[in-house]
Amino acid sequence: MNHPALIAAALAAALLLAGCDRATPDGASGTAPAFSVHGNRIEVDPRSPLRSELRIAPVAVDTAPMHVTWPATVEIDPARSVTVLAPGAGRIAQVDVVLGEKVREGQVLLTMTSGDVAQARSDQARARDAEALAKQALTRAQRVTEAGGAATKDLEVARSAYAQASAERTRADTQVAALTGTPRTASNASVLDIRAPMDGVVTSLGIAAGSRINDTSTVLMAVTDLDRMWVTANVPEADSASVSGGSNATLTFTALPGVTLQGKVDVIDPVLDSTTRRIKVHLRVDNAAHRLLPNMFGTAAFEVPGGPRLFVPQTALVMDNDRRSVFIERAPWQFERRDIDTGRDEGATVEVVHGLQAGDRVVVRGGVLLQ
Repeated sequence: MNHPALIAAALAAALLLAGCDRATPDGASGTAPAFSVHGNRIEVDPRSPLRSELRIAPVAVDTAPMHVTWPATVEIDPARSVTVLAPGAGRIAQVDVVLGEKVREGQVLLTMTSGDVAQARSDQARARDAEALAKQALTRAQRVTEAGGAATKDLEVARSAYAQASAERTRADTQVAALTGTPRTASNASVLDIRAPMDGVVTSLGIAAGSRINDTSTVLMAVTDLDRMWVTANVPEADSASVSGGSNATLTFTALPGVTLQGKVDVIDPVLDSTTRRIKVHLRVDNAAHRLLPNMFGTAAFEVPGGPRLFVPQTALVMDNDRRSVFIERAPWQFERRDIDTGRDEGATVEVVHGLQAGDRVVVRGGVLLQ
């Protein structure tokens, strides 16, 4: 009520009311009353000067899609980043890549010597030798049995020994493959080449030649495919239902002025952040040019279904402390004050989320004169 226009309107109303209730002795009015009150209704007399001051219009209905913008951050897609761990304890002999280097799947990243790997390869060699001996014994037993020179039980024992030796060889091969990535033997049993698990970029590097690795959970480096990134938008709880999987968004970034990218919703976190009351919406974005870097800040603009949204001009609002209301026309030149709840401010208009419905007619100018 501090706006100069509203103050002037209130003074005008006071002057109108001050002069409209003087009655003649016989009860006839000297001038037409500005309005009369009947319960909750206000009726404006046909001769009242208020009729020229009031403007009445229907509530505006907008069904066009809305564009809403939320803050966003560039993140690495966790499905496209692999941490490289040491398969066993040992020492880093050589590091063949540097931070930020592009690598191809299978490329040697580093070389280490490991007693665990040497032991696994030694077990593998013994298992393969034992399997070969067991196979020879089985072959001899089969031939002797066919010639009638040995009991059937000797053949069964040979078959059992061969089956056990084959199982042990399979276990040893699996152990070597788990440590080295391949079941093949090597000329130097203790030397291990650690290779890139995928095409990508070395995004972290935590070791150097000569480093001693005692814990197999130690991260040696990380290889990340930066050709596709996540842009994570932080969507308020109240708006979370308006975004769904597959939704499109227009993305802008502080570090890339004038550049807009398109993203598609890939994953929506199933849990709401209890501190910020926001939900993380992850958008998949092509990044072949590697313009997007992890942790860049930006915004994500979504087009969400509008549905029937109601709007009234700002001039229709009648303010009373925190109370917001409008005067609704119940019949021609008969009005009733109605409290409303408002939503987004669109500049000259404001969204009404509760209190009005499509088809209602409200006083859009001069409503303060009825207050």
